[in-house]
Formats: sequence, structure tokens, C-alpha cells
Amino acid sequence: MSHEGIRIMSKGEQAREDELRRSLPRIAVTPEKVRVLITENKGLEIDWADGHRSAWSFAWLREACPCATCNEQRKLEGREPGQPPRKPAAVLPMYTPPPRPASAHAVGRYALQFNWQDGHSGGIYSWDYLRRVCQCAECRFTAAETTGALN
Repeated sequence: MSHEGIRIMSKGEQAREDELRRSLPRIAVTPEKVRVLITENKGLEIDWADGHRSAWSFAWLREACPCATCNEQRKLEGREPGQPPRKPAAVLPMYTPPPRPASAHAVGRYALQFNWQDGHSGGIYSWDYLRRVCQCAECRFTAAETTGALN
């Protein structure tokens, strides 16, 4: 008997998985206004059709890249989207410039793609993905409440 494809998950992992599968209402993933603030080096701001407002820093967005390579790396390291990798202890810490996109462009009517200054450009940030990883206090509280991670 083969056990391929069988995954054992904790209740928290199962709750996160269920939340990702839940479809959001169309109005919740329809942006009314999108601002990519490259010259100000601030980040991305979206006003959604349902009245919600989301904002992300470029550093957070780079660490939350939804491409397969970045997802796999985060999974191996046990990180959540937006969570930076652990820095190895070094005698002299090396300076790394903050992540910043060289450019950004729309992908059809459903997503944004950033061309990062570090050369990475594989991630397509769909409206659905961005709404699900909203960093506002209300959304973080709801996510923590759903997964049981309230502190």
C-alpha cells in the first residue's frame, strides 16, 4: 500500500489550508485604485471595491513573493509569506539594501508583477493573493482568530 499524497497536518495548518481554499467575494478582490509607490520607496497600496484598504511595504512584498521557487524556500525554512529569512550569525554583518522594485506592471486584469532590483521577477501577485495576505490590523486579527494564534 502506498502512502504517497497523504499529509498529516496540525489543526492550525488545516485551518490555514481551509482559509486559502475559501473563495472570496468578487467585490473583495476587485481593486478600485492601485498605487505602486516606487519613487517614494513606500510600497503598494490598494483601495478595494468593498471599501477595504490594504498596504504593504516593498520589503514585505519581496519576502511574500508567490512564485514557486520562493514558496518552496519559505516552506523549507518554515516561514510565512512576508517573513524574512533568518540571518546567519556572522562576525561582520553584511549590508543588504532594502528590497525595491525596478518596475511593476499589470498582468491582465487579475494581478501585478514586480521586477525587483535583485533580478527576481517570477512572482505574479494576484488580487486574490494580495487580499488574502492583507497586513491591516483587522485582517491580521481575523487571520489569527481563524488559526487560533491569538496572543
